[in-house]
Order: sequence, then C-alpha cells, then structure tokens
Amino acid sequence: MEIHQNTGGLAATNAYLIADEKSGQAVIIDAPQNTILPLIKLAQHKGWDIPFLLLTHGHWDHISDHKVYTDHYPHGKVLIHQLDEAKLQNPGSRIFQLPYQIAPRSADAYLRDGDVIEVGALNLKAMFTPGHSPGHLAFYMAHEKTLLAGDLLFAGSIGRTDLPDADPQAMQQSLAKAMALPDETSVRPGHGPATDIGTERRSNPFLS
Repeated sequence: MEIHQNTGGLAATNAYLIADEKSGQAVIIDAPQNTILPLIKLAQHKGWDIPFLLLTHGHWDHISDHKVYTDHYPHGKVLIHQLDEAKLQNPGSRIFQLPYQIAPRSADAYLRDGDVIEVGALNLKAMFTPGHSPGHLAFYMAHEKTLLAGDLLFAGSIGRTDLPDADPQAMQQSLAKAMALPDETSVRPGHGPATDIGTERRSNPFLS
C-alpha cells in the first residue's frame, strides 16, 4: 500500500491517494480545493487507475475539487453517505461566502455503515461516524491498521460540533467507535498531521 497526502484550500484540508501498487488500483479520499490534480498526475505517472472518489462528508472544504476528479475520470464514481448528499447538490458554506464556485452534483452511489470498497487487495470499510456532519464517514483498513478519519478525530482535537447540523451527542458515540480500534491504528485526519489511536487515547483532551 502507498498513501500520498496533499493539503490545500482555505481550511488546509487533507486529500489522500491510497494505492495498491501491485494491482494498479487506487482511490482518492476527499477533494479539497487545488489538491486533486497533483494526486491524479502522480497516479497517472505510476500507472494507477482511480475508479472512486470517496467523500467523508459534504462540507465545502472536502468537496471543492470533485469536478477535477470526474473531468479526468468520466466513468469514476463519487460516493458519499446519503445524509450528506444535499451538501454536494447545493455546495457552499453556511457561514461565509466562498471566493469560488463549487459545481453541484449528485452522488453516483451511497455509502452506508459497514460497506467495503475494494481497491485491488485493499479493503476500505465505511464507518458511519455522524456528529460533525449528519452523514459523516470514516474509512478503516484493518489489515493496514489505518483510519481515514475525515473530521472525526485530529491530532489533539476532534471535529467541530458547533455547526448548524452538527450533533455533539452523536459525535461522542462516533468517537467511541474510533477509540475501540487498536492503539497502533494510524489516523489520517481531514486536517493536520497524522496521529494514532493510542496517542489520542492517552493525550487528547477532548476524549478524557
């Protein structure tokens, strides 16, 4: 497995390219502004196909570049939880006016809790983790001991729950799901540096 990260946009949001280099299959997790094209060029250089763009949720900073993906992969599938599709269909910020436009679109298919996306020999299991957003998902790769956490869990922090459709109680339940994973699980968050479950269990003040 190879994981490549690119960070960009107004909120310094992380996008991830995850590849099974043996099969030549890859997937992109989230699409922040000005992040996707370099990941696509890297995949093309290595000869990897990218059949899926997986969105952890529909907030503007995670979906801005979705059209860049589909422009390069017209048959590629953009997947999201149904509860967050409305944000993809009517993209933008509820808090301030964005200095750019995001093209609206519907999902190609919905992801539900427990769904497994196969990328070559890699299996990404969708974990329904609402709280920051009603349809928030994280993606867990058990064999690789890796969690693509979106805005569920950060190094030393957690996703905001003061947004219009956030739910603090649901967030606590979702964080409990993450904390049930092994300590050695690498956490690749939607913002900031990588961490691991054990470190966050011991030192994250929002989990105490």
